[in-house]
Amino acid sequence: MAAKTKLSVNINKIATIRNARGGQIPNLTKFAQDCESFGADGITVHPRPDERHITRQDVFDLSGVVTTEFNIEGYPNERFLEIIREIKPAQATLVPDPPDTLTSNAGWNTIEHADFLKEVLAEIKSLGVRTSLFIETDAKMIEKAAEVGADRIEFYTGPYADEYAQSKEAAIAPYVETAKVALACNLGINAGHDLSLENLGYFNECIPEVDEVSIGHALISDALYYGIENTVQMYQRLLK
Repeated sequence: MAAKTKLSVNINKIATIRNARGGQIPNLTKFAQDCESFGADGITVHPRPDERHITRQDVFDLSGVVTTEFNIEGYPNERFLEIIREIKPAQATLVPDPPDTLTSNAGWNTIEHADFLKEVLAEIKSLGVRTSLFIETDAKMIEKAAEVGADRIEFYTGPYADEYAQSKEAAIAPYVETAKVALACNLGINAGHDLSLENLGYFNECIPEVDEVSIGHALISDALYYGIENTVQMYQRLLK
């Protein structure tokens, strides 16, 4: 029987709200601690170069208080790698975003960038940090992710969310098939992007082997209506 899928709460949007006004309201570190106390299994942040939400200082502040799994996402340039070297989080999730991208909306071409990824992944793993590559449902890219040394992949689930309302069976099918490829390659599986209260339960039901989901935008939006404590628990119930 597969272990329960963990819920990592992406708190980028909380930093966005804070930055809109300045100051420390809402308080990011307190919010992360509250998410943990309400049942989150991890905290995810994505410190982009323009610091439009999470700042470099935020990452260091959070590293001192997060007691569950700390997952830091980002494009692996020197700035990102310096953060990983100093903090040594539980997991580093590498995304192929250029600096001006609004949100992560494409996976790695692990074949084209194989040499680069192999070098970066080896360095991060030498620090004792688990690695994950943001990726689409392409079997060849997943197989190459294993070859270059990734510990896990993170499925880009935007297409699943987009197609769910039309046909959830068609939407999940490519993920089910390529999850088998990942497992055959001894890769762990994470997932994230537009997963929500509407579509998460079915995704988890069809692929119970997923180790972790990272959810931010939908979860924070739901919290405006339900409150963060209730919302975290609502998402956790879908994963049990």
